[in-house]
Amino acid sequence: MKEASLKIFQSQVLLPFTLANGSTHAFLGPFMGQNKKKFGNTLLPEDASSLPFIHSSEIDLSLFNDTTKIFRAFPPLKDRHLQWLLRVEQAMNSSWVEAGIFEFIQLAKFDLHLFDPQMLLSAIFLWNRETRAFEFPCGFVCPTLLDIAAITGLAPIRDRFHPDVVEEEISIKEVSITWDKKTYLAFINAHVGQPGTPVSESEHIAFLMYWLSACVFCTPSLQVPKYYYVLAQTLHLKKKICLSKLL
Repeated sequence: MKEASLKIFQSQVLLPFTLANGSTHAFLGPFMGQNKKKFGNTLLPEDASSLPFIHSSEIDLSLFNDTTKIFRAFPPLKDRHLQWLLRVEQAMNSSWVEAGIFEFIQLAKFDLHLFDPQMLLSAIFLWNRETRAFEFPCGFVCPTLLDIAAITGLAPIRDRFHPDVVEEEISIKEVSITWDKKTYLAFINAHVGQPGTPVSESEHIAFLMYWLSACVFCTPSLQVPKYYYVLAQTLHLKKKICLSKLL
């Protein structure tokens, strides 16, 4: 009877789980079981803390009790995020096309706070943080540059970006960027131009820094760091760099 129940359980398409508040959800199956052989990794040392959930004796689902905190670093569209994006886009869309980032910036118009927790759990159930790959029965599967190109529109082959080698063609002292803002909203309010006024060089670089910090690299500090200045300046100057490799 136990063996028959196990076969039924392993053949399920949806696996139910219950959160602390009593609500029941489900993610895609089937469940592989704890006795399945772990995939061998001969390239990197194995770190038990980075193994996929499927190899864990216990799965902590407390993160899904409050799904609003998962992407809390991404600015809500209801704030001035979208207003600033549309303002700068109207003036700089041709520059973005030339730099190869226009399609990628369009993704910042979507609200990442609206997502399916069950689908996310299904994806990370077999995700190994150490190898950056999914561990499927058929072997390792990982995102490629072509996948990134298809999703973001970024070219997979361009000049490599070396921040230590690239010179500041526009000195950081020449632009009017305020560095003491502790939140993204405060940074936007400090640098967004007035309606009807042209987008200045400083405003465009400030926007690109904000976009890189909040939407591309998802900086957890919730503020814009200075080290994105060189990359933002490079994109402002329409240099064709391979941004997809940085992702």
